[in-house]
Amino acid sequence: MYKRIFGIVLDSIGIGAAPDAEKYGDSGSDTLGHIGESYQGNWALPNLQKLGLGNIRPENQIQGVEPVDTPIGYYGKMTEQSEGKDSMDGHWEMMGLPVKFPLATYPNGFPKALLDKIAAFAGRKVLGFGPYSGTQVIYEHGEEALTAKALIVYTSGDSVMQIAAHEGVVALEELYTICKFARSLLNEAPNLVGRVIARPFFGDNKENFVRTSNRHDFALAPTGTTDLVILNEAGIDVIGIGKINDIFSSQGIIKGYHNNSNADGMDHLDEVMKDDFTGFAFINLVDFDTLYGHRRDPKGMGKELMAFDERLGQVLKAMQPDDLLLITADHGNDPGFKGSDHTREQTPVLMYSPSMKRGGSLGIRDTFADFGETVLDNFGLKSGNGKSFLK
Repeated sequence: MYKRIFGIVLDSIGIGAAPDAEKYGDSGSDTLGHIGESYQGNWALPNLQKLGLGNIRPENQIQGVEPVDTPIGYYGKMTEQSEGKDSMDGHWEMMGLPVKFPLATYPNGFPKALLDKIAAFAGRKVLGFGPYSGTQVIYEHGEEALTAKALIVYTSGDSVMQIAAHEGVVALEELYTICKFARSLLNEAPNLVGRVIARPFFGDNKENFVRTSNRHDFALAPTGTTDLVILNEAGIDVIGIGKINDIFSSQGIIKGYHNNSNADGMDHLDEVMKDDFTGFAFINLVDFDTLYGHRRDPKGMGKELMAFDERLGQVLKAMQPDDLLLITADHGNDPGFKGSDHTREQTPVLMYSPSMKRGGSLGIRDTFADFGETVLDNFGLKSGNGKSFLK
């Protein structure tokens, strides 16, 4: 048994279109592949590469991350079974709870009656929109929101309501309270929504508006028992870093850390690795998604991955023989693809411990739930929702 397992989710780092990508309009999407193409091979992820990232698809190599002869880790890719392609769907499925019921989306914007309820509760004007880029919506409508002390309510292609407000006129706690109220309106069909996201921003005008790190996700509470709860009830420590706490409504998590950035998240991981505990630390690094994927910036996404890879080197050196490292993603968000939404892709999965004698292939996993089942298996537990690849 490994004493500590560290599971890192590289938010949105897909590894090629899923078998059902056409159903989502995402045929041809390939997050890692298109990042590599944008760099024309002048790109390196040496630590991920030696774990086996390039060996996952040797027949369609990722430029700059080619296969190695003797990877030190185990490698493969996972296929999502959930109905959606949002962070909530991906993380819930990883923890044994595939989302098999349809969640509401709003391609034409939210119903007026819903926006009116939010406006009445907040005592503020609401500027309501359909799917929108988060940075573009504050560029185009932030000045009006600032002048009118209003809220900007918008969505994406996923089941989310995003509420943006200027921190200078809507205090954070007020914004969070409004989001909690909106969450209470979105827990039943026909308005069953995966996440309500507080999106505070700051700046003087549209040329310098920036979203702050005070984002907060108010997710639908898990509709069943997750692997995190199974671990917790068995006395196994569960630590959440990043938006893990939000996605699982803190269920099963004994300690959580809020990340201001990917670098901050890795600092938290370094801190946790110094602790003596028996359990699972679950880490989400969201900047790949929010700063680069949605903005369709392959160079920026690639640069952020190289920064992560450098920090990964420190993690590998700090690992104890009875530590296990798992790395995966929750969905794709191809920065070289059309639109600005998540993309339906398979995700990489890498597994490593200093005590391993060799590496090898994990193949193509039928469900993200194999990830959580592997964690459970290590601690002598099971949910039966996936197949462990521990052995």
